[in-house]
Amino acid sequence: MRVSLLALALPVASGAFQLPFKVPFFNSSGQQQPLRPTNTKPRIAIIGAGAGGSSAAWWISKAKERFGIDVEIDVYDKESYVGGRAQCAFLFSCSTAQATKSAYKGTTVYPYGNTSLPPVELGASIFVKVNKNMWRAVDEFNLTRRDFRENGGGLGIWDGEKLLFTSTGGWWGWWDSAKALLRYGFQSPRRTQAFVDRMTNKFLTLYSAESETPTWDNITHLSSSLSWSDLVSKTTSEYLKSEGVSDKFIAELVEASTRVNYGQNADEIHALEGACSLAPTGASAVEGGNFQIFEQFLNRSSANLYLNTSVTSINPASKGQWVVESARGAETYTAVILAAPYHSTNIEVPAEISAQVPPQPYVHLHVTLFTTTLSSIPPESFSLPASTTIPPMLLTTFEGARNGGKEPEFNSMSYHGLISEGEWVVKIFSKKRISQKWLSKMFDGQVGWIYRKEWDAYPVLPPTSSFPNIKLAPGFYYVNSFEPFISTMETETLASRNIVDLLLNEKFNSGICGPQGTPRNDTKKEDYVYGWDC
Repeated sequence: MRVSLLALALPVASGAFQLPFKVPFFNSSGQQQPLRPTNTKPRIAIIGAGAGGSSAAWWISKAKERFGIDVEIDVYDKESYVGGRAQCAFLFSCSTAQATKSAYKGTTVYPYGNTSLPPVELGASIFVKVNKNMWRAVDEFNLTRRDFRENGGGLGIWDGEKLLFTSTGGWWGWWDSAKALLRYGFQSPRRTQAFVDRMTNKFLTLYSAESETPTWDNITHLSSSLSWSDLVSKTTSEYLKSEGVSDKFIAELVEASTRVNYGQNADEIHALEGACSLAPTGASAVEGGNFQIFEQFLNRSSANLYLNTSVTSINPASKGQWVVESARGAETYTAVILAAPYHSTNIEVPAEISAQVPPQPYVHLHVTLFTTTLSSIPPESFSLPASTTIPPMLLTTFEGARNGGKEPEFNSMSYHGLISEGEWVVKIFSKKRISQKWLSKMFDGQVGWIYRKEWDAYPVLPPTSSFPNIKLAPGFYYVNSFEPFISTMETETLASRNIVDLLLNEKFNSGICGPQGTPRNDTKKEDYVYGWDC
């Protein structure tokens, strides 16, 4: 599971994923479809069907619905499924060589390939109420939200050799627990909470009903306007130390959060993203899989969706248009939205465009899902006394290794509930592959079904003061320019909303809620969310 404030490959075999709605011009066999007759209707190409691309199609459709903008939307994705990197907890880019129609559905996996068993979420596992786009989508699309308390039985911090801290309240209970106060004192949790609250309050202005539309054309300027320049220019450790938070609290509880959420230590990741991993209160998930939100974005946008369709190049054409070359052939568009990490797409673009997107390294992560008949990890597996209780959610710190000790063999290990009477499913995040021999040793030979994934999970997020351009050229926009700033499902939907507003203003003198300065009608609506409301 992913504990985050802002709600986290080998290609799947063709035809392995069946969409629950009709997709125009798409053939699940992967065969090339004939190009449509040339017409004069403006067309927008969106590259990527993940959180950013699917929501971009949705935002454009809202402008079409409200203001009659006559534009056609084409969405391309090289994979055979909708959801992109939202496939894995939490904003991951994941894949599988073992997927089958029965075992794999969007962003969920069925243990043993048995659809009668509860599915295990591979996608971003949770989102919270301040994730206003995700939260609103569940309500608007009549999906079922479930309270996410699967690790309520307790949380522990492991340093590779010692169990440093345990809390019976799980992730949601440690903050105010007596054990935490005894170990870390009162001030460090209080100051950390204040740090997270300040960030959250600023973040919420991006949905506001103030007179100025919450848009931005430069992320460095956005960071400054939100008073976050200091957060992105310092590591989480540096920033919290400057706030008077103790070294022990940072090295244990804060670092446990950054490691499970982003696979990075607190002295490596910038403080803004560190804050995003520290506020799980009110976490929820969609019953049946969060991927349904992105399917609904696309279904309700009336976009043409081309799965199993790699884009090979994007080049300028006459009259400010763009030619998109793909497995379907060449198509001409009024504008292009790139909603995938540029350097992982292998798309050829003009040099003056590629120069604006510096290489973005990613954390390479292994995920191991498996079932066991053990209700908890045997303490003897960690060379601990038999009387020790190992909590169902075990996070880790790198602090022991910093001091010459053994590095933990995993980032996190957590029980994700019963799949049948007497059998649990467990998820491990690790830097290296977890062997079957290691699993058997840790779980006393009581291991059943095993499912593995390996991918470039999340961006490496060191302190920075510069970000890729949002607008790469007239009519060419880049959603993932936001990712080095904050990398989550929710912020992908925010980045795409901002880009759609910029694009519609440039090409159609309009926006999701009309031209800039258009009076808003819904500003008094309770829980107003810009884009959904106008």
